[in-house]
Amino acid sequence: MASRANQELHVVGGGLAGSEAAWQLAERGHEVVLHEMRPVRGTAAHHTDRLAELVCSNTFKSTETSNAHGLLKAEMRLLGSIILRAADEARVAAGSALAVDRDVFSARVHEWVTSHERIRVVREEVTELPDVGIVATGPLTSDALAEAIRARLGVEGLAFYDAIAPIVSRESIDDAIVFRASRYGKETMEGAGEEGAYLNCPFTREEYEAFLDALGTADQFTAHEFDKVPYFEGCMPVEEMARRGRETLRFGPMKPVGLRDPRTGREAHAVAQLRMEDRAGNMWNLVGFQTRLRIPEQQRVFRMIPGLANAEFLRFGSIHRNSYLNSPGALAPHLALPDHPTTLFAGQVTGVEGYTESTATGIMAAINLSRLLAGEEPVLPPTTTMLGALYRYLREADPRHFQPMNANFGLMDELTERVRDKRLKREKLAERALGEMERWRDTALAPGVATR
Repeated sequence: MASRANQELHVVGGGLAGSEAAWQLAERGHEVVLHEMRPVRGTAAHHTDRLAELVCSNTFKSTETSNAHGLLKAEMRLLGSIILRAADEARVAAGSALAVDRDVFSARVHEWVTSHERIRVVREEVTELPDVGIVATGPLTSDALAEAIRARLGVEGLAFYDAIAPIVSRESIDDAIVFRASRYGKETMEGAGEEGAYLNCPFTREEYEAFLDALGTADQFTAHEFDKVPYFEGCMPVEEMARRGRETLRFGPMKPVGLRDPRTGREAHAVAQLRMEDRAGNMWNLVGFQTRLRIPEQQRVFRMIPGLANAEFLRFGSIHRNSYLNSPGALAPHLALPDHPTTLFAGQVTGVEGYTESTATGIMAAINLSRLLAGEEPVLPPTTTMLGALYRYLREADPRHFQPMNANFGLMDELTERVRDKRLKREKLAERALGEMERWRDTALAPGVATR
C-alpha cells in the first residue's frame, strides 16, 4: 500500500459504498486507487466486472421522507451522493420507490468513476488492510482479506452469517398483555429496572398451538446459491426449530420457566421474550426468532404473538451469508480501526443492511478520511438525523448481541413534543432531520464538496 506522504488513498471494493467513497474522496481533491477484485477473482453473486453492480433487488426503496429509507436518501442528497444521482438517471416506474434498470445504473456509475481524473481502478484482490484508506468489501469479502481483518480485530471482530430476529417498535406493543420480568428475577442487562430486563408475551396452550400451525405452513424465502447458510444451533431459524417437534420451542427460546406474570403469579404455557435493542427503549428484539420467512409471512405469523397484534416491525428477521464487523465492540465511532484512525470501513461490512445504508456509510467514510488527512477530527451527523442515528447504533449497540441494522425511525431521537398520529410524527421527524442535516453540512463540512 502507498504511504501517507504521497496522499494516494486506497478504497477496497467497487460496490455501492466503495464507488461512493472513491468519488467523494476524488471530489475533495484526493488521488484515489479503487481496488476491485473482479474479474481477476469473481464471486458467486456477481455477473459483470462493472462497479456498483446490483446483485439482488433493483430497488433502493421509498423516496418519501415519511419513510425511513426515503429520509436517509434525502439526507444523502444533501451530501452529494453520486450513487443516488446514477439511480435517478436509471430510474424505472415503481411508484414512490426508487427502482432502477440495474444495467443502466451500474453502467452509469462505472462510467463516471472510471473516467474521473483522480481515480485509478486496479483489478486485484487485496489481502491486507490499507494504512490510509477505506475497506468497503461488503458481505462477500474474500477469505484472505477477512482473515486479515480477523487477525487485526480478533476472533470476535468479524462474523460470517447473520442470524437476525425481528425488531418491533415499543409503542406498538400492547402493555395490557405483555409483562416485564427477567427469568427467575435475575437481571441480564445493565441498567434495567427492578421490574426486569425483558418484555414477555404469554401464550395459552391454544395460542401456542395455533402459532405453531401458522409457523409450519408459512412461506419461506428461497436463498440464492451464494446465500446458502449452514444452520448452526446458534442461528437455527425459528420455523426449523418448530419442525423438530411441537414442544421444541417451549424448551428453547419460548420456555416459560422462571417467568411468572406479576399480575397473576402464574407461568404461561409458553413465552416469547423481547429484549431492548437501544438505550432509549424504542426498539425491542424478538429473542431467538431469527427466520427465513418472507416479510408478509413474518407480519402475519408474528402478530399472532400475544401483545404483538399491532406490532410495527422496524427490522424483519433474516438469516444469510454476510461478513460483517462487530462495529460497537471493534471499531472507533467513525468506523475505523481503534489504533489506526485512517483505516476506515464502509458499506455492509460495517453492520448496516441495505443499498441506501451501505452507500451512506461510504459518504461518511470519505468525509472523515479527508478530514483526518487535513489534520481535523472526524465528525458524525447529529442523532436527530437518520444517518447520525444509524451511526449511533453502530457505536452504542450491545456488542454481545450486535446484529446488522437498517434505517428506521426507532433509531432517532424522539421529538420534544408527543405526537400520537404516526404519519404526522414521522413527517415532523423528517422535517427536523433535514433541517439538522443541512445545518450540519454547512457548518461541520464547510466549505463542502469541491465542484469540478
